[in-house]
Amino acid sequence: MATNHEPDVPANHNEDRRTFLKQSSLLTALALVPGPVVSAAEAKLDERVAEAIEQVPLSLKVNGKKLKLKVEPRTTLLDLLRENLHLTGTKKGCDYGQCGACTVHVDGQRVNSCLSFAVMHDGQEITTIEGLADGDKLHPMQEAFVKHDGFQCGYCTPGQIMSAVACVREGHAGSEEEIREYMSGNICRCGAYPNIVAAIQDVKQGGQKV
Repeated sequence: MATNHEPDVPANHNEDRRTFLKQSSLLTALALVPGPVVSAAEAKLDERVAEAIEQVPLSLKVNGKKLKLKVEPRTTLLDLLRENLHLTGTKKGCDYGQCGACTVHVDGQRVNSCLSFAVMHDGQEITTIEGLADGDKLHPMQEAFVKHDGFQCGYCTPGQIMSAVACVREGHAGSEEEIREYMSGNICRCGAYPNIVAAIQDVKQGGQKV
């Protein structure tokens, strides 16, 4: 009778062999890479150089203040306002232009700032919720939101107010139905819609300048 004289192979032999090959390949690669390249990678110098090269000049007027900036072309208007200029009243909600929390005014027109690149607005005037009031005096729409309790958690409120001002300016506050239609791009998860509509109607009927 024939017998099998092949040596027994451990069950994890193949796995150990693969691990050894991976480790030896990594050590070989590191040995061949020049020291300065490794140091640069650790310090992320390539990213810093790329960031400096990719930045482009941008002139804006934000809340009445003229600014000259340098930004990456991929920077959204929302991120510029929040991260670069620290105007955090404009909120980042869905980041897909579906909730309206990021609404600002660009040359008087409402815009979802999360969908707009900052470089697209060179030379334009941006108004955020921080620039709506006149010093310590609230804007009439802000006062109306307080009066009618047009908010609960408050996260969507800046965008709601910016859209509400635009709604009146655009002439779309003639009725409750019209207000609801032209404010439909601003979501309030707390469900304060009746109070928001009441605030807009109050400002419209009061004939206050918005």
